[in-house]
Amino acid sequence: MQYDYVIVGAGSAGCVLANRLSADPSVSVALVEAGGQDDKLEIRMPAGFAKLFKTDYDWNYTTAKQGEMSGRELYWPRGRVLGGSSSLNAQMWVRGCRLDYDQWGVPGWTYEDVLPYFTRAENRVGSNHGGVYGTSGPLYISELRSPNVTTAAFLRACEELGFERLGELNGPSNEGYSPTPVTQNRGRRWSSADAYLRPARSRPNLKVITGTTVDRVTFEGRRATGIEHGGGAQVRARREVILAAGTIGSPYLLMRSGVGEPGELRDAGVPIVHELPEVGKNLQDHLSSGVFVECRQPVTLTGAQSIGNLLRYIVLRSGMLTTNVGEAVAFIRTSAEEPAPDVELIFAPGPFIDHGLTPPTSHGLTVGVVLLQPESRGRIGLNGRDVLVDPGYLAAEGDVKRLVAGLKTAKQVFATAAMKPYAGGPMAPYWAPESDEELAQWVRERGETLYHPVGTCRMGVDDDSVVDPSLRVRGVEGLRVVDASIMPTLNRGHTHAPAVMIGEKGADLIRQGT
Repeated sequence: MQYDYVIVGAGSAGCVLANRLSADPSVSVALVEAGGQDDKLEIRMPAGFAKLFKTDYDWNYTTAKQGEMSGRELYWPRGRVLGGSSSLNAQMWVRGCRLDYDQWGVPGWTYEDVLPYFTRAENRVGSNHGGVYGTSGPLYISELRSPNVTTAAFLRACEELGFERLGELNGPSNEGYSPTPVTQNRGRRWSSADAYLRPARSRPNLKVITGTTVDRVTFEGRRATGIEHGGGAQVRARREVILAAGTIGSPYLLMRSGVGEPGELRDAGVPIVHELPEVGKNLQDHLSSGVFVECRQPVTLTGAQSIGNLLRYIVLRSGMLTTNVGEAVAFIRTSAEEPAPDVELIFAPGPFIDHGLTPPTSHGLTVGVVLLQPESRGRIGLNGRDVLVDPGYLAAEGDVKRLVAGLKTAKQVFATAAMKPYAGGPMAPYWAPESDEELAQWVRERGETLYHPVGTCRMGVDDDSVVDPSLRVRGVEGLRVVDASIMPTLNRGHTHAPAVMIGEKGADLIRQGT
């Protein structure tokens, strides 16, 4: 099989690429995905995402033991299905702020440069204060259909604490609080597969290949010629191979293909095609902790999965099962020295504990605390034929201090008059730590990923970067990386939005031949 373009990975960026490149009928495109179809009810139903964790729809990664996190190995879900992680995520469309993109220092990738690609993607349903969103793109962005009564109380609590109410969250500054914009359409998840892939699948020049795990990129000399899977079967590329396999998958495939740090490749028995030592380095993730309290009234998501709520969802597409769980957010600075928000507070009208894998037995509330700009760096590496995931959490002491400060603010939220009718005492496993030392201990013992890894195929203008500003892999030909792994630093938001933006801009770069 031979195509002009071979795309690896049908996730947030890969679906965009498949649509935009195949829009030219003169080229042929193959999209290769390890997972299967996205036709499960729990994908369509917004509140069902946690039920997809540790199933066939999930890569189900586990990190290396984290020395600063009580030696724990942490669970990292990643989507293994059409739509990738956009079929498993909490549907939050949060771009970040102007500084996030300006700080990259890469020509063509400033905030003003990338903003048109965000708006090209977006189809904002409902209010659009200030015109910050696009209104004719394929990706529906809306307000949550049936927000919980406690979410309104959280928003009043933020006002009580003196935070700024944002008319729209996705403007140039996101400092303040707001209901969460979600990628939903009439009460159902609207993934990248829904927005981009499904409308394009009838095109005769697009071939979608599912259930196919790619082993490596093939090369002739230093030119990428295709991909290999299934013990030797190949899909050939006349023009380019495009890796959109994500922050874990893309560097892993580069290394499996002989592009990476030479010592690591030799240790894994991989023949070297090109020495590129930074492949897999610069791993960053949003580490999250949280405060959990009992709810004084039986109004939370603990009761969401009743037969009545299920019928209401199926018939009316409304009710508790339309929730994305993280129904409102606040972006704050923990000190005046921070140039922009360094912590995010996420409100969940239910006890979201252990990734939602443990069903709650009583009513509770959560304020999650997210470290937005970690100083710590980790890596993706090879462990024989397996992938090594080592995020290096809390290696920098400043990360601990910011999370502790954020937890103190989360406790203040629950102490407001607005939350008084709902917020009760601490809910296990939360044990109400008070001192800085106790709060740091809580982070180390119970902190988890917020599912936002980036950075392992860093884009830059320097020779050490993995890809150049056109997303071409340095030192080889016919190979690009187009996904969140190219982000030099994390955004002060969530990563689905920039991944889609990268797919949009990457498609333009490819079509222009730059």
